[in-house]
Amino acid sequence: MKKENKKMARERRARERLKKEIQRKISKVIVILIPLIAVIALFIAIAITSADSASNTDANTDTSTGSSTDTDTTADDNTDNNSAGYSTDASLTVEDGDTVNIDYVGSVDGVEFEGGSTRGQGTDLVIGSGSYIDDFEEQLIGAHPGDAVDVYATFPDPYNNNPDLSGKEALFEVTINGIYE
Repeated sequence: MKKENKKMARERRARERLKKEIQRKISKVIVILIPLIAVIALFIAIAITSADSASNTDANTDTSTGSSTDTDTTADDNTDNNSAGYSTDASLTVEDGDTVNIDYVGSVDGVEFEGGSTRGQGTDLVIGSGSYIDDFEEQLIGAHPGDAVDVYATFPDPYNNNPDLSGKEALFEVTINGIYE
């Protein structure tokens, strides 16, 4: 019987050693895999974020190049809340061909008109594109980020987008938020 007990004890110890070795291997794998998975997840998140911001930049570039004589449509089409894309460096100067981000409030005879404001949302404008009513964009040339500029412009006659404004002079109080570099 002693031989059998010794044999059973040896087998039990062998099973315990095998079990401990398997546990050690599992622990090593976990210690290596968890940080590896975290790093991979981080790289995927960065790649997705980069792709999203790149596609947003492409979309903003496409909308800012459209032409229209309607300030209402242009403001809606070019609205961009991403202030990180433009420079607010006051040493920069608005030049013909620059893309700027502006806020404005328009009024005729001292009364604000519907659709004549960005409501603080900001809008992108390419200077010289002709997307706003005549003489609007040219009056912004020479301004700097942070400047407030009074822009006087006359609506075309007829002005199909809002017949009440046809041929009327408007004052647009414009703030230059920044210049895209």
